[in-house]
Amino acid sequence: MQKLDINKKLDVKEILNDLEHYVPKRRGWVWREKSDKQVYGPFTYSDMSTPLKNYIAGPASQYFNNIDPQPNNTITTEIASGRFEDDIRRMRMAAWHGADHIMVIRTAGQSHFDGLIEGTPQGIGGIPISRKQVRAHRKALDLIEEEVGRPINYHSYVSGVAGPDVAVMLAEEGVNGAHQDPQYNVLYRNINMVRSFVDAAESKKVMAWADMVQIDGAHNANATAREAWKVMPELMVQHGINALYSHKVGMPKANISLSTVPPTSTPAPCMKLDLPYAVALRELFDEYKMRAQMNTKYITSSSREATVTHVMNMLISRMTSADIQSTITPDEGRNVPWHMYNIEACETAKQTLTGLDGLMEMVELKSEGYLREQARELKERAVLYIEEILENGGYFNAVEKGFFVDSGMYPERNGDGIGRKIDAGVGAGSVYERAADYFAPVTAHYGHNNVAQYDEAAEKDPARLIDGCTFEKPEKIIFIDELDETDNVNKRLEETEKYRGEHGESPFVKPEVQWLGDGVVTVDLVIPLAARPSQYAALEFAKKMNLKDAEVIHVEALHPSEGTRIQVKGVLDMDLDMRTVEIPPEPEVMSDDEIRALIEAHPVKIVAGTVGQDEHSVGLREVIDIKHGGIEKYGMEVEYLGTSVPVEKLVDAAIELNANVILASTIISHDDVHYKNMKRIHEYAVEKGVRDKFIICAGGTQVTPEIARENGMDEGFGRYDRGVNVATFIVKKAKALRGE
Repeated sequence: MQKLDINKKLDVKEILNDLEHYVPKRRGWVWREKSDKQVYGPFTYSDMSTPLKNYIAGPASQYFNNIDPQPNNTITTEIASGRFEDDIRRMRMAAWHGADHIMVIRTAGQSHFDGLIEGTPQGIGGIPISRKQVRAHRKALDLIEEEVGRPINYHSYVSGVAGPDVAVMLAEEGVNGAHQDPQYNVLYRNINMVRSFVDAAESKKVMAWADMVQIDGAHNANATAREAWKVMPELMVQHGINALYSHKVGMPKANISLSTVPPTSTPAPCMKLDLPYAVALRELFDEYKMRAQMNTKYITSSSREATVTHVMNMLISRMTSADIQSTITPDEGRNVPWHMYNIEACETAKQTLTGLDGLMEMVELKSEGYLREQARELKERAVLYIEEILENGGYFNAVEKGFFVDSGMYPERNGDGIGRKIDAGVGAGSVYERAADYFAPVTAHYGHNNVAQYDEAAEKDPARLIDGCTFEKPEKIIFIDELDETDNVNKRLEETEKYRGEHGESPFVKPEVQWLGDGVVTVDLVIPLAARPSQYAALEFAKKMNLKDAEVIHVEALHPSEGTRIQVKGVLDMDLDMRTVEIPPEPEVMSDDEIRALIEAHPVKIVAGTVGQDEHSVGLREVIDIKHGGIEKYGMEVEYLGTSVPVEKLVDAAIELNANVILASTIISHDDVHYKNMKRIHEYAVEKGVRDKFIICAGGTQVTPEIARENGMDEGFGRYDRGVNVATFIVKKAKALRGE
């Protein structure tokens, strides 16, 4: 089987090669391995899962031996770029950041397609879900999960008038989870309710055979209602209808997941509203799984605000439960699905859930008072809601009377619910009673399929009558490749061939946000004007920067007149040939433990100061001070002489204190004074006969290693060097001088 090389790009062409013969290596959902105790580095965790084999840890992990704790919650990332070939690359990135539930959003309007799509056209608002697209994604994920060392669940949608057809295809192709909720069809796609529920029975039966996890669609009421926090009782009713319907059809409760969304966000007092709802939901549906999605009703184009909402929502996840933690991003507010936001959202989820590890071992939710009173009231309202539905003749009649997505807190009604007619909608009149001789010799078929008349044993195994259906014999599946000559993956790959190259490698590179070679970049500007003129000023600046198709994607007032933050998106229509780019070797940096061990065995004493008439101190203090991760943290003793230190005093102090190392900071560069300072330090140490007793280093914004060595220093450090760089050089140089 093909394997990925972590140092090479994923080759999309190789994924597509021989795709017609690919068979998924497994089916069914896989939950993370949970353990009461997980050890990562020096820490023991309570709510973590097993580690990944390959990963990219969060930025702060550099201070903790690069550990990357994996929460026991499955973490979702949602992808909707419109081109499945670029989604594959994003899936790989997301998996390295902890995602193990890859949900690919369908293209807009696919709920109204009355059959399967074939080929791989470009989508709008999502990916056209077709067999080839699904198979390519599952094939890629089979490789990616081997690379990161954890099973990855792939997810799609089973809804719309082609729902059963899609369910069969997803089961055949090894898809692990899907949205399926007949109420979604009725309320949001105006699909006939009788047709929707009949189709749902067939679809859920197929999903149960494939051991797929089902996520419902109740959260859409939250996103649709005028005042989302008032639909909490209805949300519970929708959850209940779909959950029990799914179980009655044959789906195990362990595979039924409620898509729960905290109904509010700040500036509302969201915790007082959202936490009682979460508690009520968990208590009412304690036999089912919970998929926690962040609130998107009130999302804006601000990535900061989306992150705050995300973190607050995950506090609720930790305080109650979330088997699956979704990671909606600012894409929802901007309608721009970008790689970086998928990754940021995964990191936000991972970092937050890790930071909240063991929370419920230290705190507990009150068993009386406001929280429990509100939770009980919500459950009571939900029960009364169900009772009223029954009094009105059932769900279909209730929908026709506009019970659902009404923005009143039940039993209040505002009359703004979604009403549908029982005998109307897409697919109305298309449901027929099965004839007495109806014959369906296939696996996982819902209802009576009249096979016993041919073979009594077929009652339990109808597909034996045709020597197995496509579920048992994948070779019976008919694979249809591209149908559209102008809109297909091969054409798109040709257009970006320059940036793909042979086996996924090319010397040419271009910035991107969602598609290879799209050239899209973002620019942050602070403009000292009011919001409206700032927007148009920003677009003019974008033109000056040669950005094409520039548009403002975020506006944030800093003051009504003093300033506005503007984010601009545009296309940088140029590329680089990396063969012409000179890349110096990466500085070798030792681990903290290695440096400490060497310092403990061979203590180092340092004299440091900013020399000449230079009053700058910040850079040198950051290299020295333990607060900034400086060299003090390794056990080095530092005598700091301050600023404007004469060269002679620096060397004399090193002699007097019996130091090993001299560190000189020299920032000012006019009249080449930094050259002169370094040269004078070296010459004075030679005059005193002590040059060979010291390791002498200089640093500054205009200093490079080459300049420093040319002027007699042992090494030089520039604006991007930190304490660890300096410490690594000192211990290595000292080791060399000792002849080790």
